[in-house]
Amino acid sequence: MKRLIIAIAFLRIGVADAQVKDHKNYVQEIKGTTLSFPMQAIHGGEFLMGSSKSKEIDEKPVHKVKIDPFWMGAYEVTWDLFESFLYKDFEQSKQISGTVPPEVDAITRPTKPYLDMTFGMGKDKKPALAMTQYNAIQFCKWLYTRTGVFYRLPTEAEWEYAARAGSNTEYFFGDDSDKLTDYAWYSANSDGQTQQVGLKKPNAFGIYDIYGNVAEWTYDQYSPDFYKQFEGKVATNPIAEPTDLYANVVRGGGFNSEPNALRSASRDASDPVWKQIDPQMPKSNWWFPEAPFIGFRLVRPLVQPSTEEILAYYDKAPIEDYN
Repeated sequence: MKRLIIAIAFLRIGVADAQVKDHKNYVQEIKGTTLSFPMQAIHGGEFLMGSSKSKEIDEKPVHKVKIDPFWMGAYEVTWDLFESFLYKDFEQSKQISGTVPPEVDAITRPTKPYLDMTFGMGKDKKPALAMTQYNAIQFCKWLYTRTGVFYRLPTEAEWEYAARAGSNTEYFFGDDSDKLTDYAWYSANSDGQTQQVGLKKPNAFGIYDIYGNVAEWTYDQYSPDFYKQFEGKVATNPIAEPTDLYANVVRGGGFNSEPNALRSASRDASDPVWKQIDPQMPKSNWWFPEAPFIGFRLVRPLVQPSTEEILAYYDKAPIEDYN
């Protein structure tokens, strides 16, 4: 039943015209603080998911997907936002009026990392990184408690739809990877580290750094043959519901990635070796100490689910990691 509720929280078909009219770009402010972040309106539609040009089997078959409208963060989640969730004292320091709402105290915060999780790359306007998928979802719960707005991770299909921004080429700007330097931080131009968000050109949907800088979590379980079931069909808001700890889908490539990994259709997967140096057993639910290249981006569905559906999504218990 709980899995069904979580799926319902994503699948909102037949959106009313009045709601579509209210579907505009906006800036989410966190009441009483200096914190805010912009959200881009992504209109629904159909696209071809996957790549016929790629040699990667997990990107085939190319299939038609229908996506409902949603909002997506213009930028990857940055440290100034993420640290307010990570450290209660830091959150209080951002409070310029009033007090931190008491219900925020009930949110389980990450264990404090035993390493410098910036890996010496700095924090100012840079993407937060090295968190687990569970950690990213709990950040979304913290945001919901602070704002009353349901934020979540994108599905894999939503991510590719937003990355393509109406294109059907390997990159949203065409097939020539030489043009990546105008749009992305990757192995050729990043100097081996993350960069401030928003310095490169956005895609046609107003999304910055969708390629490179940090790779981005999606909600989906990774299955190399997930697309096969949709061959010759139209998949509506598809989700590979995560039931196992590994692997989950990661998209977009990072500052250390080669151009092939930055393509709109390119799929990657989380890996237990990202926790190899974690001395704990079970290993941390919160951090990947060997993954300084992973971050995330927020999504908000056009229709907010019920409270029951929202909490079912946020309160899914973490799976202990003994890998």
